[in-house]
Amino acid sequence: MADKETRLQDNVEGKFYIDENCIDCDVCRQTAPDNFGHNEDEGHAFVNKQPENADEEELVKEAIESCPVEAIGDDG
Repeated sequence: MADKETRLQDNVEGKFYIDENCIDCDVCRQTAPDNFGHNEDEGHAFVNKQPENADEEELVKEAIESCPVEAIGDDG
């Protein structure tokens, strides 16, 4: 489970976030491309847009389940 204490600063405010355990595997961006971005300089993903509807939230939750290092958090 992701740790909100190590939440990356690139994340937009909201209940979903990525922490410093991210290995930049691209799974989240492939699963929910509208909600996750990529920091090339730092080599990690981040939440660039919180879900705005049920479909987007479902995809973000799918990304959480698929993350191999459990770096995506849900504080909701």
